[in-house]
Amino acid sequence: MACNSCGSGTNGQPKGCKNNGTCGTNGCNKLTVFDWLANMESPEGETPFDGVEIRFKNSRKGFFKNTKKLNLKIGDVVATQAEYGFDIGTVTLTSQLVKVQMQRKKASFDENPQIIYRLASQRDIDKWIELRDKEEVMQVRARQVAIDLNLKMKISDIEYQGDGSKVTFFYTANQRVDFRELIKMFAKEFNTRIEMRQVGLRQEAARLGGIGSCGRELCCSTWLTDFRSVTTAAARYQQLSLNPQKLAGQCGKLKCCLNFELDAYLSALKDFPSSEIKLATQRGEGICQKLDIFKGIMWYAYKGEWITWHPIEVADVAAIIQLNKMGTKPESLESYVISQETKPKDEFEKVVGQDSLTRFDTPKHSKKRHSKRRRNPNGK
Repeated sequence: MACNSCGSGTNGQPKGCKNNGTCGTNGCNKLTVFDWLANMESPEGETPFDGVEIRFKNSRKGFFKNTKKLNLKIGDVVATQAEYGFDIGTVTLTSQLVKVQMQRKKASFDENPQIIYRLASQRDIDKWIELRDKEEVMQVRARQVAIDLNLKMKISDIEYQGDGSKVTFFYTANQRVDFRELIKMFAKEFNTRIEMRQVGLRQEAARLGGIGSCGRELCCSTWLTDFRSVTTAAARYQQLSLNPQKLAGQCGKLKCCLNFELDAYLSALKDFPSSEIKLATQRGEGICQKLDIFKGIMWYAYKGEWITWHPIEVADVAAIIQLNKMGTKPESLESYVISQETKPKDEFEKVVGQDSLTRFDTPKHSKKRHSKRRRNPNGK
């Protein structure tokens, strides 16, 4: 999946297109769509769809109309229509598959669709690269200006328009910010048109990239394209402790990965009775303390005896509940407890086998010395 520009340079610094997981050379971009219709010709008499999907910096994409019938293919750099001037982007999809993508994203061409002007010239590309190199220095200066004005906001990213006529500042803020004075200072400092655009904390993390607590790159910056809402109910269904330090990601919000296995847990919980139901026995009332979803076990403790927990299978719990509904109380929970012999054995074994971790501590005796002693018992 990686492109030729990824990896490390001669000085050990990372190379690449500096897009933090959204590769700009079309080799390992999370937004890349495989064109499975590329080798198929259109039926006779049917004109190819003139829509083109074009990607810009980070996760920004747009659909443009190829009114000039340019011969475009994936990876071409083109000049496209913008609100002011023109912008530079990369073609990511052409022909009929663009229509499918537009239907999927509920997009359509209105009466005045945005169009593609031309293939980008070498002069356009050189200026585009020059502007991209200026963004990092400009971002540092913009943050300093915001701090001097005591504005409670964070400028997370900057994007130049392809022709340099406009700069978009992406920022995050917890409350409403009056940045009218900031825009005046930016326009004076950078001598260009300014646009401020607020993004969420998840979008900011996707733009900046980083390493998660799992040791891998952030999902939002590598492959995740839609940000679904994550609630604490997802953690409760998975029997996780509601610890904000462990459940929060780099963005400060609940981790998106809490939704990944939620469907499997919900499917397994269908066979479980409600943990709110108390089990009535002759010895006392049993209250649920813990669930083991995939082993199908529920732990109960008598009211007032919270130290001792009794593991009971789900089928037995359902049987006790049924007896309680009929007005019958079993003798005790102990008669339904899973014994040590009938407990299911763990299916996993040690990765290193049965070897001890201290097996390398004892020095090995040389075989040559032993063989030498056998040959010369008198030491001669």
